[in-house]
Amino acid sequence: MLERSGMDITTSAELSAFVIGVHGDVDLHTAPALDAALAQALRAETPRTVVDLSGTGFADSSILGSLLRALRDHRGRGRRLILAGPMSDLVTRLFEVTGTLAAFETAPDAEAARQQ
Repeated sequence: MLERSGMDITTSAELSAFVIGVHGDVDLHTAPALDAALAQALRAETPRTVVDLSGTGFADSSILGSLLRALRDHRGRGRRLILAGPMSDLVTRLFEVTGTLAAFETAPDAEAARQQ
């Protein structure tokens, strides 16, 4: 588990997916821990990476940079990156205001994302 103040990240490698659970707020100070987990997922070489945002109450634009870079890297290797919810209203609003949600595959929860 990676920890930063106000946020912790859990990771698990499964046969069909590498699952990243984000718990707490993601901002400029905590985004590097998310970047590290996303890089670890890419090294795991599973067919998909699931980023479970159900435990994230707040995120600033730092999360967008991390996730968009990871999306590019995953697609470059023929892999899928799926965002799982349910997402908080604040996180959903960030994606809506920036128009970035449509760039990602999404799932209502982590279990559904594992099976997509």
